[in-house]
Amino acid sequence: MINSDVITKSNEAAKANLDADYDALGEHLDRRGIDIAQIKTKVAKYGVAVPSWGVGTGGTRFARFPGAGEPRGIFDKLSDCGLIQQLTRATPSVSLHIPWDAQPAADLNSKAQEVGLTFDAINSNTFQDQPDQEHSYKFGSLAHTDAATRQQAVDHNIACIELGAQIGSKALTIWVGDGSNFPGQTNFTKQFERYLDAAKQVYGALPDDWTLLTEHKMYEPAFYSTVVQDWGTNLLIAQQMGDKAKCLVDLGHHAPNVNIEMIVARLKQFGKLGGFHFNDSKYGDDDLDTGSIDPYRLFLVFNELVEAETDTDFNPMHMLDQSHNVTDPIESLMVSATEVQRAYAQALLVDRASLVGFQNDNDALIATTTLKHGFRTDVEPILVMARLENGGAIDPVSAYRASGYRSSVAAERPAVSGAGGGIV
Repeated sequence: MINSDVITKSNEAAKANLDADYDALGEHLDRRGIDIAQIKTKVAKYGVAVPSWGVGTGGTRFARFPGAGEPRGIFDKLSDCGLIQQLTRATPSVSLHIPWDAQPAADLNSKAQEVGLTFDAINSNTFQDQPDQEHSYKFGSLAHTDAATRQQAVDHNIACIELGAQIGSKALTIWVGDGSNFPGQTNFTKQFERYLDAAKQVYGALPDDWTLLTEHKMYEPAFYSTVVQDWGTNLLIAQQMGDKAKCLVDLGHHAPNVNIEMIVARLKQFGKLGGFHFNDSKYGDDDLDTGSIDPYRLFLVFNELVEAETDTDFNPMHMLDQSHNVTDPIESLMVSATEVQRAYAQALLVDRASLVGFQNDNDALIATTTLKHGFRTDVEPILVMARLENGGAIDPVSAYRASGYRSSVAAERPAVSGAGGGIV
C-alpha cells in the first residue's frame, strides 16, 4: 500500500481535464439517450479478481527473468494486490492458488483485511509435483491410471475447499494438465471416465453455497490430447456433476479463431457459465495483458454478458489470469483491470432495442454497425471518474511510479534467481 497523499497529489494535477472530458462525453451520450451517471454507477460497482500468482514475474518454458521486488510468498503477494485495488478500485478480491499460497486461514484473513481485499475462487494445483508429494502427476492426476494418484488429487482438491471455506471463498477452480502426447498413449473414453469419477468425489465435498468451476484448455502440457480440451467436454462435465458445477472460460484456452463470444452465449443459455479468466493471445495460451491484442473480442464477450444482465440469478465470477514477462506485473494488472471495465462500459452503451430490430429485419450491416457504435465510443472519462469517486487514482500507473513502491519493496525483498524455466 502507498500513502494516500501520493494519490491525492497525482489526482489534483489531472482533475480539471477529467471534469471537462466527462462533461463532454455526458453531452454526447445524452444525445444518444444514455445517462452517463447510470453507466458510471455500474462501472463503479464492477470488480475483477486478481490472481495471486500474477504479481510475480511470469516466464515461458524456456526462461524466466524476475524483476526487482519479487513477492516472497502469499503475504507479499497480498500487499501487491492490495496496492492494485487501492489505485484502481476495480480489483476488490484475490484468487489464491494452492499449495503455492497455503498458509493458516487466520493469517490469510488478517492480511486480506489489512490490505482491503476479499478472497475469490480458490485454485487447486495437480499439474505440478510438490516436494512432499507421494505420487507423481507426470502422467496425470484426476484421470491418472493409478487409483492412489487419483485419490491424492481428490484429497488435495478437498483440502482446498476446506481452506477456502475458512477464508470466505465460494468456489473451487479445477484445471488439470491430464492428457497424452502420443496416439495410443491413453484410452480416451476410460481416461475421461476416470476424470469424471474423481471430479464427482470433489463435487460431493462442496458446501451448499459453493460452485465448482472446471476449466478447459485445448493443449499444453499435453500436446496430442487433453482430457478437458474444449467447452463441449467442459459442458458435459458440468452437466454430469450437478447444479453447483459450471464452466470457466479462459480466453486463451481455445483454438485460434474460435468464436469465444458464442461459447459464452451457449453456456449462459443452458445455465452453465460460471466464470472467466481474462487475458489475451496472439497464437495460443499466451496469457498476454487483457485487451492488448484483440480488444474487440473482449467487447463482444461483454456484449453477451450485458445481454444476460436481465437474469438476476446470473452472476459469473471474473478474474484476470496473465503472465507478465517483460512488464512490471502490478502495472500490467492495473491496466488490464481497466481494460475489462472498458469493455463492460462499451457494451453498456449498445442500443439493444435497435439492435433487436435490425436482427429481426436481417439487416446485417446496420446490426454490426450498432455494436461498433458502442465499441468505438471513448469511455475513458467514465472509467476515470468512477475510479476517482471510489477513492482511486486518475492515472494508476503514474501514481504507482511516483510512489516509489517498487524500489521500496525491492529493498526489503531479496533478489530472485531467474535460473530455470517455468511459467510462474
